[in-house]
Amino acid sequence: MHDSAPLPFDGQELLKLARYRMPFGKYKDRLLIDLPEPYVVWFSREGFPKGELGRLLHIVHEIKINGLEYLFAPLRR
Repeated sequence: MHDSAPLPFDGQELLKLARYRMPFGKYKDRLLIDLPEPYVVWFSREGFPKGELGRLLHIVHEIKINGLEYLFAPLRR
């Protein structure tokens, strides 16, 4: 279930997103910041995984659906 509470995150979590790779599934080994939006939206509907992966996917989801992907640009350097 989607949690509608705001997601506070900091620069350290964005840096972690720049390096964190999807550990399973169709997009295994792809950087979380490079996951297609429909895939991240699917997790939002079906439920994010528990733990750190779920929290990071939730952040990616919020960034993508709010048009904030420009935040990823400096992380790609």
